[in-house]
Amino acid sequence: MNRLDHRDPLVFDTHELGRRPGSMRKVTRALEAPEGLGIEGVIGVPEKSGIELELRLESVVEGVLVTGAASARVEGECVRCLEPVEDDLAVDFQELYYYPESDERHRSRTAGSEDLDEDSEDETYRLEGDLFDLQPVLRDAVVLALPLQPVCQDDCLGLCPECGARLSDDPDHHHDAADPRWAALQGLSAAPGDEGDENKNSDTREGLAENQEK
Repeated sequence: MNRLDHRDPLVFDTHELGRRPGSMRKVTRALEAPEGLGIEGVIGVPEKSGIELELRLESVVEGVLVTGAASARVEGECVRCLEPVEDDLAVDFQELYYYPESDERHRSRTAGSEDLDEDSEDETYRLEGDLFDLQPVLRDAVVLALPLQPVCQDDCLGLCPECGARLSDDPDHHHDAADPRWAALQGLSAAPGDEGDENKNSDTREGLAENQEK
């Protein structure tokens, strides 16, 4: 019994190929993006946004070779200035979906290989009856094509570390730096009513200066 649902837009039926090596069919499909198609919190294809698929399904001895292209709109956030980032994405991919019996033979041949990676079984895709699920292959292709650190423009200057202003909007933006020698005095000011004390201090300084002159 198949676990895949043929009504899922990313599930495809290969029944028409008839397991005849060399037989081929082309499929085009427009669908809504599933959840998680991208790099979480960075950039990706928005859920339920449009995706255009063009596939070529080719029957081979061991299974069905799927060659395809996908185009979609991606959205994210600039890592420098936090402004929204949007772009068109086009990816190509190719994957072999094994027939169940061919997959078993493939595993038997590679089981004793020293070069076999521990995760190789997870990287093998197989048909379930005549159906295959394109979603994991499409997700891998999209993620690999996305930038890990998207920017709104290559020369984005980022944000001012002091006030958070976007520097690309005002390249001359700056703050006057205070002399570090006076840093301990910053924020100190005379409180209301202390003006008299300031005058007394001034008189005291003047008296000391006169005594020194004598």
